[in-house]
Amino acid sequence: MGFFPTPGTGGGFPGGPGVPGGGGPGTPGLPGGAPGGVQAPTAPPPQFVPQMSATTFAVDPGGIRRCLFRNTYIWLNNGEQFWFYPEFVGRNSIAGFRWFGFFWGYFGIDLNRISSFTCF
Repeated sequence: MGFFPTPGTGGGFPGGPGVPGGGGPGTPGLPGGAPGGVQAPTAPPPQFVPQMSATTFAVDPGGIRRCLFRNTYIWLNNGEQFWFYPEFVGRNSIAGFRWFGFFWGYFGIDLNRISSFTCF
């Protein structure tokens, strides 16, 4: 369901909501919860889907860094799209909280899988 990177390394472990044995406080699917005690947003994201901006060839860490701690809508290369609340930007990946329709879950993804994004 998702890819959870180890901040700063680009590595990670597979998992997602419903992973057996997972689920720390407030963070379904991630053993022990989010790293460093980061907390999920306390409110759901906006209820609209923003219009996709022009497709980019590569998502730059500097470009998406401006979206830290802001509601961000992400479109992936495979067609998936979702609300995201980034809390970490590395050279090759981002991590934060993804909206799964009814709850925020800790989530990370490689920047090269992102087609486009916009933040509010």
